[in-house]
Amino acid sequence: MFHAFDTEPAARPLRRAQWLAMLARAPVSLLEPALAPHAETPPQWLRAPETGLVMVQGRAGGTGERFNLGEVTVTRCALRLGGTAPRPGAAVGVAYVLGRSHRHAQLAAVADALLQDPAQQAVLDARLLAPVRAHLSALRAQRHARAQASKVEFFTVAREAGGADMDEDDSE
Repeated sequence: MFHAFDTEPAARPLRRAQWLAMLARAPVSLLEPALAPHAETPPQWLRAPETGLVMVQGRAGGTGERFNLGEVTVTRCALRLGGTAPRPGAAVGVAYVLGRSHRHAQLAAVADALLQDPAQQAVLDARLLAPVRAHLSALRAQRHARAQASKVEFFTVAREAGGADMDEDDSE
């Protein structure tokens, strides 16, 4: 399965969809220090942070018919950096994050706006995206380790069950 944060920065530059996915999953504790100088100036809000519900769909087996899985809480916002005076050509940052954190949505939108400037991409990749990438990779490794710990070898269970039945049949 492909994850947006699997690509190495040296291999190829991130596309906007990839960094938006990383920022949505990043903890605020990693976003805050890297974006503090940029987040201090009040942005021009195009859409202030607001929380709502989004219907999540699933597919049986990943490829089957779609079905409604349920609703999740999402916070979204859109902003333009540079204060209240609109600057022509200023990038618009957007963010959609799971949960109710208005601050997380704002920081992700600020990072999105900054990452659209090619001059800022290298610095932000090193200061922000690399630590986020490492954090998300560590989380994925922890989830994998927990899943492996609960893994059941059904072939072995079936063989052992079959062996017990064979012993009972032989005794008759």
